[in-house]
Amino acid sequence: MDHKARKRFGQNFLQDEGIIRHIIHSIHPQQGQRLVEIGPGLGALTQELLAEAGVLDVIELDRDVIPHLQRACTGKGELRIHNADALDFDLRTLADAQHKLRIIGNLPYNISTPLLFHFIDQIDVIEDMHFMLQKEVVDRLAAPPGGKDYGRLSVMVQYHCAVEKILDVPPEAFTPAPKVDSAVVRLIPHRTPPVQVASVAELAKLVTSAFAHRRKTLRNNLKGILSAEQIEALGIDPGARAETLSLEEFARLSNAVKKLL
Repeated sequence: MDHKARKRFGQNFLQDEGIIRHIIHSIHPQQGQRLVEIGPGLGALTQELLAEAGVLDVIELDRDVIPHLQRACTGKGELRIHNADALDFDLRTLADAQHKLRIIGNLPYNISTPLLFHFIDQIDVIEDMHFMLQKEVVDRLAAPPGGKDYGRLSVMVQYHCAVEKILDVPPEAFTPAPKVDSAVVRLIPHRTPPVQVASVAELAKLVTSAFAHRRKTLRNNLKGILSAEQIEALGIDPGARAETLSLEEFARLSNAVKKLL
């Protein structure tokens, strides 16, 4: 490898062939599907995805890796490279009425949460997502109510998607080795939301407020939004912390706020 990973891009290049095979098997790419890889880097996954699907769109911010990527993928299919920041990229430009997108990526750990919310904002054009993330983030995505891992990210992603952890990945699977453990997660958008909300935007605002200070109660975090009496009238303890609430309870609170507007 003659390209040095750049810290400012959060680059850690996957190199373990066994893990690469496991990920490709889990994704099961097919001809005719609309696959999009985020941050392909030097192409460890890209080559395999392209060979299976025949056509692949990739979004890569670091222009210096593009020649490496093109060489690695020569003769394997049609590689369409978008030299852009995934945080700003409009995925809807790659979808059409017949084809939703399958999103894959070893996401830079320093911006993984904003990237996840950016993709959720475009969930209507997404078939599924497979991401390599810091293990701690995957634990948060999949967390049930009641623990320290459960938070705003858990609630909002679980409202939009079914979450399935695929495998753990040790640091030595990458070059350079990150200082944290990693994991691969599958996110499948719900065909029907698991709870009914009057406004997804209102749910997002309510959840953000509820988790604004994790050690504070709903009574304090939702002050000025819902009174303790209004919270209690919904069958929810105003003295509870946000991390104890189910998605259904957050929906109840959100719908109550929407009625007051």
